[in-house]
Amino acid sequence: MSAPTSTGAWLRRFRPTAGAPLRLVCFPHAGGSASYFVPVAQAHAPGVDVLAVQYPGRQDRRAEPTVGSIAELADSLVPELLAWTDVPFAFFGHSMGATLAFEVARRLEDRGVTPLRLFASARRGPTTHRGERLHLQGDRVLMEELRSLGGTDLRAMDEEILGMVLPALRADYRAVETYEYVPGPPLRAPITALIGDADPKVVEAEALTWAEHTSGGFELEVFRGGHFYLADHAETVNALIADRLRRAR
Repeated sequence: MSAPTSTGAWLRRFRPTAGAPLRLVCFPHAGGSASYFVPVAQAHAPGVDVLAVQYPGRQDRRAEPTVGSIAELADSLVPELLAWTDVPFAFFGHSMGATLAFEVARRLEDRGVTPLRLFASARRGPTTHRGERLHLQGDRVLMEELRSLGGTDLRAMDEEILGMVLPALRADYRAVETYEYVPGPPLRAPITALIGDADPKVVEAEALTWAEHTSGGFELEVFRGGHFYLADHAETVNALIADRLRRAR
C-alpha cells in the first residue's frame, strides 16, 4: 500500500517528505488549526513525514460546518488516516487534540492498525472530568479563556477575525467538554503524556491517569510553563519525539 498523493480536506503536509520511513500525525488544540504544527514539520523533515489535522470551520475549511463531537471527528478521521498507514506512524495531540488522537487510535486498533506511540500533550486522561461548560458561555468568556491560556494574541485580531475564530472555538469546546469515555480495552500503543507544571487545565495527577489506557507502556514528562508550554520548549519536545520514534523503530 502506498500513501495518497493528496492530503484531502482533513490533513495538511507543510514539508515535502516523500520516502520518509516514519510518519507523525498532529492533532490541534481547541480553536487551533493545522498550521500550528508548521514548526514541528520543519523540525522533523525530511526523516519524518509530518501531517497535521485540519478541523472543519477554520482557515481554508471556514465555510464548512463545525463539528462539536469528539466521536464524530474521530469517525470522520479514521478512513482518512487509514490511507496513510503505509509506514509506521505516531500521533501527537495537544489539549483537545490529545483526546481526539486517543479516540482515533482506539478505532484504528480495532481495525488491526496500531500507532508506534501516542503523545498526549496538555490534557487530562480520558476518564478524568471537571464538569466544564465554557461552550455554553458568552463570547466574552471564551475570549477571556483564550487570553488566560496564552495561546492566541487577541490584541492582534480585529472584530471580523474574532467573529471567524469564535464559532470554531465554541464547537471545539463543546466537543471536548461533552466527551464521554466509552469503556474498552487499553491501547496497545504506548503513551507519553506531556504537561506544563503551571497549566490550569491539567495537573500531574490527572495526566497520570493516561497510564490506565495503555498496555504498551507509559511515561510522563513535565515542563516548566502553562497550557502552551510547547512555545518555550519546542526544541526539547521535538528531540523527545524524535528519540521515541527512533526507539520504536
